[in-house]
Amino acid sequence: MQKPELFEKESINETFVRKYFNQETEGLSLQVFPVVDSTNVLLREQAKEGAPAGTVIIAGEQTAGKGRLGRSFYSPSGTGVYLSLLLRQEEPDADLTGRITTMAAVAASEAIEKVSGKKAGIKWVNDIYMEGKKVCGILAEGSFSQARGILDSVILGIGFNVFLPGKGFPEELSEKAGAILDSYRDQAREQLAAEFLNRFFYYYHLPDHKSYVEKYRERCFVTGQKIDVVTPAGRRRALALSLDENCRLKVRYEDGKEEDLSSGEISIRPVGNWGK
Repeated sequence: MQKPELFEKESINETFVRKYFNQETEGLSLQVFPVVDSTNVLLREQAKEGAPAGTVIIAGEQTAGKGRLGRSFYSPSGTGVYLSLLLRQEEPDADLTGRITTMAAVAASEAIEKVSGKKAGIKWVNDIYMEGKKVCGILAEGSFSQARGILDSVILGIGFNVFLPGKGFPEELSEKAGAILDSYRDQAREQLAAEFLNRFFYYYHLPDHKSYVEKYRERCFVTGQKIDVVTPAGRRRALALSLDENCRLKVRYEDGKEEDLSSGEISIRPVGNWGK
């Protein structure tokens, strides 16, 4: 890989992002920053001030990146791309957040495959893996309108590990985190951001919102695996059986009881090198 100091100070270039946009995305309201605390937090502030649907914030670094379940998301300078987009709805749709998460997982996988030429797989519900390593995480946060009594908007955040950090990942991430590309490539981060948005909005604008589900199923490597279902009360061992038309994961616990999970966290025992 090219020496880290040659690219870790480079910012995301808005012109290059727009260069890869297609008809689905050319009208987006796009903001690009070298560094923010969190793209989701910044976009939430703008949403409260009336930012329109389709507003996108992209950053080359986050100092307080957000992950699921209150965790932080490691977002170093120059090696990844971190973005959030704002979606609004006029009609009630309680399933919007979950659908957006799984839709984004398909779009992210396809974008990664386009840029890298390698296969990407989905660990239910919203982590993207390559060769046994997590390279992308997704976080969708809904906001309810008290006046209207419905889910008013969703902020979708996604972070891609494009290149390996010069000093590697922190010790606590070194065993499970990976990078999409083996070596530095000009405009790779800009192309990846644009390809993701192109694909996401293609699926989002289709009349049949379930048209992406089969692609999700094809890429999800969890079914058939022994897993732990992680809850606030602890872990429960289970077998992942199948995914339904809403990408809910059917599991069978050790006591024989079955459950359809629409959200949550699982771990695979052991984590395999899917995609190698």
